[in-house]
Amino acid sequence: MPFTRWAKDEPQELPRVPARRTAIVTCMDARIDPLAALGMHLGDAHVIRNAGALVTDDTIRSLAISQRMLDTRAVVIIGHTDCGLEGLDEGAAVEAIAAEAGTVPPWRPGSFASVEDQVRASVEAVRSSPFIPHRDDVTGFVHDVGVAGGVRPVA
Repeated sequence: MPFTRWAKDEPQELPRVPARRTAIVTCMDARIDPLAALGMHLGDAHVIRNAGALVTDDTIRSLAISQRMLDTRAVVIIGHTDCGLEGLDEGAAVEAIAAEAGTVPPWRPGSFASVEDQVRASVEAVRSSPFIPHRDDVTGFVHDVGVAGGVRPVA
């Protein structure tokens, strides 16, 4: 795999502060290109990825650093259709991980029944966090992985 091609081909003169002063929280799913989904480019936004686009303590940590130290103001949460965490049997997943690892993980996978409800809950978690100083521009979207440009607002 040509992992070094990116390092040679991409511009290196981008500032540390994102041009659009935006942080995006999205899923780690490889089918999602969050910058392209929002019409952005490299250097426009911080991108924070985790399974399910869940706002966890670590997500809040990253957003707090993004806003307080790197001057972002807006937060965009992007969930997506066909997410592996939607409808996941969390108990069975934890049991399988524990059986293979030999110990119960200190975290939970974070399953959810509805991606729309999960995005709304994540938006609310950001809006209510005392660690996030700029909470007035927090929006949520669901990306339809089967539709090019299929991003719809939900919160």
